[in-house]
Amino acid sequence: MEIDLPKLLPQERYKFLTSVIVPRPIAWVTTLSESGVVNAAPFSFFNVFGSKPPLVILGIGNRPDTGEPKDTVLNIRSSGQFVINMVTKGQAEVMVQTASSLIHSESEIETFGLQTSPSHSVSPPRIVGAPVAMECQLHSLQEIGKNRLIIAEVVHAWVADEFCDDESGYLKVKDMHLVGRMNGPSGYCETDSIFHLERPD
Repeated sequence: MEIDLPKLLPQERYKFLTSVIVPRPIAWVTTLSESGVVNAAPFSFFNVFGSKPPLVILGIGNRPDTGEPKDTVLNIRSSGQFVINMVTKGQAEVMVQTASSLIHSESEIETFGLQTSPSHSVSPPRIVGAPVAMECQLHSLQEIGKNRLIIAEVVHAWVADEFCDDESGYLKVKDMHLVGRMNGPSGYCETDSIFHLERPD
């Protein structure tokens, strides 16, 4: 089957792309509004794109109910800062709830009973219970069609002590029980089934 993506409807393109680009990591993003409201929202159009400097990119569309920019975008535009919290299986259900379309003055943190802890280098807090939190400073924001790309530099990271392996320098990712996004409206996966292959020199 040949697929001419430009001829598909946007929803058809979305279904195709999210079916073949799997699993996708989930960025549970916390931001802070100008009035001090902490926002939390999950995004699976997210990945790392470099280490010199450490870059991450988020793809964030508009609110489905109003067509306006999401609170996360408004807050990042105003402050230039956000935190990416990685999501464990134990947090998956509440993470999904924070995708709800609340009004700008409402906080997902308060609405869904989450706890936060102060960040080290940015104003938005991290979510308690997340095994890893990456504090980000906005580099640039690009609009391409109806896509919005948020490029940011990771300026600080927090990792729960039990997931640090000082001997290897790597993190104990399997022990974190992180979840990823699959296709469909409710598809998720666990990411602790790992196999290893040696790369050539």
